[in-house]
Formats: sequence, structure tokens, C-alpha cells
Amino acid sequence: MAKEKLGLRAKLKKRKYRRPNPFLYFIYWFACKFIILRKLKPEFYYEARVADCKGPCFLIWNHLSRIDHAYLTVAAWPKRINIWAAWVEFFRSHLAVVFRLNQILPKKNFAQDIPGLKACQQIINKGGCVAFAPEALSSTYGTNQPIIAGTGHFLKHYNIPVYFAQMRGEYLMNTKVCLDQRIGRTQVTMKLLFTPEDLERMSDEEVDAKINEVFRNDDYEWGRENNVEWETFGRICERLDDICYKCPRCGAELQMVAEKNYIKCRSCGNGATMDDYYEFHPFTEDCVIPEFPSKWVEWERLMVIHEIRENPDYSFSLKNLEFGMVPDDHYMKDQKCSEPCGCGNLTLDHKGIHFKGYKNGEPFSIEASYSQIYTLTIEVATDKFAFYHNGEYYEFYPAEHATGKVLLVIEEMHRYHFNTWKNFPWNDWMYEGEERLAPDAPGYGK
Repeated sequence: MAKEKLGLRAKLKKRKYRRPNPFLYFIYWFACKFIILRKLKPEFYYEARVADCKGPCFLIWNHLSRIDHAYLTVAAWPKRINIWAAWVEFFRSHLAVVFRLNQILPKKNFAQDIPGLKACQQIINKGGCVAFAPEALSSTYGTNQPIIAGTGHFLKHYNIPVYFAQMRGEYLMNTKVCLDQRIGRTQVTMKLLFTPEDLERMSDEEVDAKINEVFRNDDYEWGRENNVEWETFGRICERLDDICYKCPRCGAELQMVAEKNYIKCRSCGNGATMDDYYEFHPFTEDCVIPEFPSKWVEWERLMVIHEIRENPDYSFSLKNLEFGMVPDDHYMKDQKCSEPCGCGNLTLDHKGIHFKGYKNGEPFSIEASYSQIYTLTIEVATDKFAFYHNGEYYEFYPAEHATGKVLLVIEEMHRYHFNTWKNFPWNDWMYEGEERLAPDAPGYGK
């Protein structure tokens, strides 16, 4: 009887993990330091060195860019680290071999994943160092997002040293709205965040709170404070309207257009240019433009909070939305994270997430609760968004630049109805009847 051929998913699930091979890891480190980061000239500072830890440990970092792996590898050297990466990345042809050789560990973002936890356990049992981002994904706005609930419980379970690589500037070098790699100034500071004794005396909630606090960052503010100039190739605003989707002057949604070095509202003409310091310059004195893109999104979030809490019939829909999935019989080429397989209509309302359409020519639907899907997975850039449902990865391709709107509605619907993935304590003002201030109003966000 012929042996049944395993698909790629089954093979990945059966894979065993070990610490990276010293010779292969040296090649990887060399490529990170002298090829990937060569032009970027990053600055590394050390308050503690993970290489000094002789036993198992964790290395966590505030995830700002797609190439944080290179910064981590160089910062931790000569310690060999096993990085936890998104499950979908293992099915991309340009990464599959590199991930296997460097013993990268798989994890489904914002979803239950027992195989991912087992992979981590294998490395810890071998005395290795597992590097992971408690936020789960690289930054969407240049700011940090709340870490995954239960991170403190997870770290206390192992009770081993936890090191912290503090990133600064990496988002401005590699934004999620545009795939250009921009040249400026970036930093990494290595610290020892928790000793085993710290983890023993602290509660789960105290560990979570401390991580959220030390992760607190806005790369746009950091860039201004340090007067960092960036080589942006005349495309600094490209697709910024994916996240800055609402006009701060007239309130029109999905009418912003962002290209080259400007963003402008098609409805009222409100807009600005942006210079190589990521500073906005309004077209005219009557234009209303927030201080940074991150502040723009903060204002949009405040608007969404009010909209959904004031309207029990609130809904937002995208029509004729194409979507894709991860194949099981071949690796995806052209750096894709999914392959198209259907289309339909997506609606977000107080009852949950609803998708109805067709998959491979057959009727298909998704009904999901905000208790399970509380934010989006954005693997590479904001032109697409995804989530896991019943363990399956679905990636959507919006024709409109609507990812930012979908993301905020899902997150704030979750917080309104469930709130297990809480916003930061310093953002409590957003939920306490704060007046709907315009982004340029005195006292906004204070």
C-alpha cells in the first residue's frame, strides 16, 4: 500500500526543533550584520547581554519592522536565538528554506496554537533562547500595541530570565503602509527585563503591565525628539491613506488619497505634504492635519469608539471583497501570503464578523465573534488584512484603502463587548466620555 503523501501543513506540524547549527547561524549573522543592516548603520547599546546567560532564556522586543530579525540576531550575538515567526510565513517560497535552516519556530498570530507552544518547549528544554514579540505583529502605526493577554502567565510558567531588545526608529525605516526601506537612524538597547526572582514575586498582571510600559513608544515622536532625517525616495506618504482614512476637517471616510509626499481629501481638499523628517506641512492655514500619522489614527479610534457605542445598529461593510488562503501542496511565490480563492461581502456589526460569498466556486460564509477575533493580522503591508477562523488563515484584498477602518472597528467592538484584549491604561480617557475634539483642538488626547 502506497504511503500517503503529507501536505505542507502536516510536515510543518511534525517538524522537530533544535538550537541553530553554529556554522549556519554564523552565516545568518554575517548576512544580517554585513548585508541586511550594512546601509542602515544601526546603533547598539547594552545594559545587559543575552549572551551572558548560560541557560535557557527568552528575548522579547517591541516589534517595529519586517527586518527586526536582523537587529535581534546582531544584538544577541554570539547567542544563537530561535525566533518565533508567523505561521503563514513558513509557506512563502523565499523564506521556507531559510526558516528551516535557522530553526525558526511557527506561531499562529492571535489564535490558539498548540504546535507553536510545543516548538517553544523543545528549545527551552535544550537550553536555548526563544525570541518572540508579545505584540504578535510588527507595528501598524509606528506605536506599540497591547501585548497578548496571558504573556505574563506564560513567562512565569517557565521562570527563566527574560531579556528585552528595545527598538527605536525601525518603523520609520520600514513602515507598514509602504514597503520601501528608508535610510535614517535606528537603535537597539539590550536589557535584562525579568530575573527568575522577579517573575516569582510578580503577578501575571504585573508582568503584563511592566512589558506594556517598557514597550511604550511612538516612533514619530522619537524621530522628532532626535531630529532624524530619512532618505524616503519621494514616497514618504505612499499608501498612508490605508490608516489615515478619515478627513479631520470634513469627516469624509475613505476619501483620502496619499501618494508621493502628500495626502489629500478628495471631498474637501484638506491635506498636507510631509518632509523627510516625517513632519506634516498643511497646504493652507485652514487645513486640519494631526501632528503625526499616529495621532491621526488615535483620533480615528476615538471617532470609532463613539460611533459604535452611540449606535446599536452600527455596521460597516466592504462589498465584492476578494480573499485568499494558504495552499497545502506548494509554496507561495512572489512573496505572497495567500493565493486568491474567492470573493464576497464583509460586514462588521455589534453581533460579530460576517462574510458571505464564494470559495472555489462554492457558497461560503464566515460567522465569527469578537471574543475570538479581536484584531487583524497584517503580515506585510496594509494593502491586505487577515485573521484566523477555526484555525484557518483568511487574507482579504480590499479594493478600497479600508484596512485602517476595519482594524479599528474590530478592535473597538471587541473592547466594547468583551475587553479581554484591553487598551492601555493611559488611553482610558478615550472611553470616559471624552468630547469629540478635532485633532488640532487644544487639549486633544490629554
